[in-house]
Amino acid sequence: MEYEMFFVIDLMGTFVFALSGAVAAIDRKLDIFGVLVTAFVTACGGGVIRDLCIGALPPAGLINLEYLGVVALAVALAAFFQRLLLRLAQPTLFFDAVGLGFFAAFGVHKVYALVPNIELALLLGVISAVGGGIIRDVLLGRVPVVLTKEIYASAALLGALIQLLGELQVIDRHVAPWAAIALCTLIRMLSLKYQWNLPAIKKNS
Repeated sequence: MEYEMFFVIDLMGTFVFALSGAVAAIDRKLDIFGVLVTAFVTACGGGVIRDLCIGALPPAGLINLEYLGVVALAVALAAFFQRLLLRLAQPTLFFDAVGLGFFAAFGVHKVYALVPNIELALLLGVISAVGGGIIRDVLLGRVPVVLTKEIYASAALLGALIQLLGELQVIDRHVAPWAAIALCTLIRMLSLKYQWNLPAIKKNS
């Protein structure tokens, strides 16, 4: 039962991040191959990095057809509904916000199940959530959102922490992932709406 729940969470995160990557690539007028590649690395990049770090080889995102199918579905929907999606104020950031909590929760769960280390679980949980977006932004020639925009990695860290409390059985294991997803997404959305930012180091003139 728990395996099925987290598998669904992972696929949901994969779909949303693939949609984020596809919309960003379409907005940059990439061809179909470029859109597919961008969608795939956005959806699976963070998970591949996580799996390499914990020795879960080969990485799940590279061998399971379910992930490729979800990415292809996201690309097809992004292409078909591109006018509607591009009308959103910040479509890429919106889908990132939704997917962030899914990958933070799943990342912590997978890491802690294989390597029960608190620091590693938190670190790789955050990398699972933000890694694909970083690769996407580099491919598209822009500064990664995680380094410049509103609360992003911090929201992923909160989601990862809540999931870790579930792994440690401080809170209910079945409630933890959904609480992590909800709070992570809420904080990211609020940071977009109200432009909450971490303080920057100002350049001396």
